[in-house]
Formats: sequence, structure tokens, C-alpha cells
Amino acid sequence: MSIFDKFKEIAKASEAVSGKPIEYLIVGLGNPGLQYEKTRHNAGFMVMDALAQKLGFSISKYKFKAKLAEAEISGRRCLVMKPETYMNNSGQAVAEAMNFYKLDIDHVIIVYDDISLEPGLIRIRRKGSDGGHNGIKSIIALTGEDKFPRIKMGVGKKPHPKFDLADWVLSKFKEDDQKKVDDACQKVCESLELIVKGNIDEAMNKFNS
Repeated sequence: MSIFDKFKEIAKASEAVSGKPIEYLIVGLGNPGLQYEKTRHNAGFMVMDALAQKLGFSISKYKFKAKLAEAEISGRRCLVMKPETYMNNSGQAVAEAMNFYKLDIDHVIIVYDDISLEPGLIRIRRKGSDGGHNGIKSIIALTGEDKFPRIKMGVGKKPHPKFDLADWVLSKFKEDDQKKVDDACQKVCESLELIVKGNIDEAMNKFNS
């Protein structure tokens, strides 16, 4: 097979993927803006960036009040999203995209920060309450559903009970904790590849801390 024939095969495969409907919505929660980059509350954004780097796509389009990209993950056509609404209104972007593509709630996967887990730890759940997380609270309020798969990224608890929660989640990681979070991002990418294949039990068994 010549190199030109190989390029034709790749082009045909790309066309085949683009002709598929969106099967999954994968959302990393965070806040837009340079001042929020690499903060604890942006752990979801970090995972989406790691996923884009791993699979070679760019999250650069803008629709549904979010930056997004269409990508093939484990043979499924997925919409990868970073809401631009700020954390407390994350549900706006999620609900708009979910309704547009007529997705069932179990095909909406949310990745977000969790202060009850230490940095580097992750926890995958099929469903659950908002747990006091404002981004999840917004999604549940605007979709009317809480039965969506979610992946919690550990960002560490407050250093002291009286420490302001907003200041804590908007703070950046220390160098050693950042390394743990970067490693966890790679694990979450692997878990997402399993979940969109329908293997959430395998992902939970393999990666839940």
C-alpha cells in the first residue's frame, strides 16, 4: 500500500466518524481565565486538556457557552467540553449540549474536583448527590437528573477548618501535589476510555482510590 492509499484510508475513517451522531458528552468543570489555571477548582479542565493532548485534538471551538471539541474515544464519537460559564453555572452548558444532541443522562460524564480526596486520588461513581459542589448542583438543577457518571479528582482538604473554602479551591497546588494531580489526570483519561466503551465497572475496580 502506498502512502497516498494510506492517507485515503485515514480520510475515509475520519469521514465515517464525523458522520456518526454524538454518543457521549464528556465535561470537565472549572473556571475560564488565566487567573484560574492550575487551581484546585480547575481539576476538571486539567483532565480535558490531558485528554486532548493524549488523543491529539484541540478544545478550541465555541458553542453551548463552552469551549469544546469532537473526538473519537474508544470508537465512540464524543463531545469534550470545558464550560465557560464559571463553575456555579456549569449546568447551562451541559443542559444545552445534552438537549441539542438528545443524549440520555447516563451518556453525560462529569469530571470535577473533590476536597474530600487527597491530591492524586480519584473516585468514579455512576450517580450521586451534589455533595456540596456548586458545579454539580447547577448540573442537577438544570438537567433535572443526578444519575450521570462522574469522576471526582482529589484536590485535598482545607489546611484548617476555619480556612475560607473559596480561597482554598481557588488556590494552586504545591509542586509535589501538582505532580500527583498530573498523574491522576492520566488515570482519568484511561478511565474515560473504558467508560465510553460501557465498562464503567472495570474503570471503578481499576481506578477507584
